[in-house]
This record gives sequence, C-alpha cells and structure tokens, in this order.
Amino acid sequence: MPVTSLPLGADVRTGVPLSGYTTLRLGGPAARFVSAATAAEVVDAVRAADLAGTPLLVVGGGSNLVVGDLGFDGTVVHVANHGSKIDCTEAGRVQLTVEAGEDWDTVVAGTVEAGLGGLECLSGIPGLVGATPVQNVGAYGVEVAQVLLSVDLFDRATGEVRTLRADELGMDYRTSILKGTDRAVVLRARFELADDGLSAPIRYTELARALGVRQEERVPVAAAREAVLALRRGKGMVLDPADHDTWSAGSFFTNPIVPDAAIDDVLARIVATVGPDVPVPRYPAGPGTSKLSAAWLIERAGFAKGYTRGRAALSSKHTLALTNRGEATTADLLGLALQVRDGVRAAFGVDLHPEPVLVNCALS
Repeated sequence: MPVTSLPLGADVRTGVPLSGYTTLRLGGPAARFVSAATAAEVVDAVRAADLAGTPLLVVGGGSNLVVGDLGFDGTVVHVANHGSKIDCTEAGRVQLTVEAGEDWDTVVAGTVEAGLGGLECLSGIPGLVGATPVQNVGAYGVEVAQVLLSVDLFDRATGEVRTLRADELGMDYRTSILKGTDRAVVLRARFELADDGLSAPIRYTELARALGVRQEERVPVAAAREAVLALRRGKGMVLDPADHDTWSAGSFFTNPIVPDAAIDDVLARIVATVGPDVPVPRYPAGPGTSKLSAAWLIERAGFAKGYTRGRAALSSKHTLALTNRGEATTADLLGLALQVRDGVRAAFGVDLHPEPVLVNCALS
C-alpha cells in the first residue's frame, strides 16, 4: 500500500519545519507531514505509513519533544482530533472522555468552569491530552495516574484499536509502558472527576502555602487553578510567545532517584561542595530509594538561573528549563544539556536523565 493512500481529506504536506510544532521552536523539516483531524484519520495515517514501511513520528503539542536539526526523514502524523463529553457515573463522580488532540490546559480550564475537581493542579501544562498518560504528567502533588480511567489506542503491532485501563499502563513517576516506544498511539482518554466543585487534596507544600491552607485540605477548584497558574508563571512554565523563558520543553531533566546504597556517598559529596549547614531536598521515592531535586543539584553544581551557552540558556526563572533564546538550534540546546548533565555528575556523582523525547538527536 503506498504511503499516499491516506484518509480522504487528510492534509498532507512535504518539507514542513517541525520547529512550528514544538514548544522549543526547534527541529528541522518533516519529509511528509499529515494533519489528522479525527481518530479514524489518525489510525488510517499511521496504518498507511506502517504498511509502506516508512519511518513514523506522531506529534501532538510538541511540549515534550526535542527534534534534531536535520528533521525527520519519514511521515509525521500530527494528532488534531477534537471533542469531549461528560457522563455521570455515580453520586459525586463523573467520567470525562476527551479526544487526544485537545489542548490539555483548555480541557483543565473547562473542568474548573464546570465545577469538576481532579485536574486543577495540572493547570498550565502545555501539550495535548494524548500525551498526558504516556508521560504520566504531574505537578503540584497530582499525577494523571490518580484520575485516569482508561485510554483508547491504536496498537501498531496488531493493527487494532484497543482500550486499556489505567492500571494496565504501568504508570510511574513521569513514565508509563507507552513512553519510549512507538508501539501504540493514544486516540482518547477517560478521567474520573469529582463534581462537588472542590479540588483534589492539596498535598504540595508550596501550593498549600500559596493558598493559605494546610496540606490535605480541599479548596474551590478555581482557587487551586489560579494559584497553580501563578506559581507556574513565576517559573516561566506557562507558554508565552513573547517570553523566551517559555521557549522550552518544560523540565528538561527528571528528578533523580538514588538508591539508598548510594545516598550516603551522594550526600557526602553535596556536603563537601555546599557545606554542612545547607538542607538538601530529599523525598521518599519507594522502597530503598530517595528522590533528589534536579533543579537544586543543577544550581549547586554552578549553573544558575539564566546560565547561557551560546544561543541556549537555562530559564531565568527556573533552572530545570533549558530554553531557546530565539535563534538557537537543537545542537545548541543539547550542548547546554550535556554541560549541565556532566557538571552535576562531576560534582555529586548523580546522573540526570532527560524528560523530553529526543528525535533524531541524542545526549552523547
């Protein structure tokens, strides 16, 4: 089946710069670019590329994507299917079903306006709905895994559309069985939300402080959303075309998980570098492990906010965001990422791992 056998009415173009489809505004051209406006078009476009044997890249909002300067020599399918519905499931609970191509923050804003609780702490996160279960998106004490019911996906290996429950997705800290593989494409997702107008319990210390409440309290959903957006804006984490601090892929590195067997050595190296009287942010991360703050380690390794290397820089508001200052290339950005990663490793013996998906590029 030739790759040109695509769904009737599909928007097919060649040589489309992928910089227009990533929040970093980086990435070379796609050999073939297909915009799929329905779930059926997504399936048909992916199936056509697979049958033709051409490389395939599925793109949503591009908020967690770093594309190489040479672009992608294959077919890029842009997920652009829209639609949502709300169904009552039981007293006090509703099911929200959303197509994968919907803008995530627009969906969150809609739930807040409708008085539905559960997603408000995930306000301001860029990207599309389909990416949220893949990454197990999380912020301010809430993760998608806590509210996700199921996803419909196209299984490329079997050629079938399947429904998987949330507990079948292997969701963990910023990951799932869907991350790092191109086996399946998410078509839609279902979430269970509360209909009492109150937020999920406020567990994140910084957010509780901003709201003036104790941890585990619930607040009106609109108040939680407003506070989260204010915190994110202060860190340059709400997209703004005029603000280069937001020309990023969000947090570039995940917070490192350190085994207990190694933590004493790491802490000793931290003390030797920053002194014994500086508290080290450390959180439980499951049996036998601790989670450290990547941002804290980056700053203590000598990379302050705004640190610049060529045309790329750390955000002036948040050291975890690596940014394009307007004329950077992907090579510029990865050069900065390598410098930061290697600096933290040299200082503290801790390896940082990139959170975004790297396409046709790598941290060597």
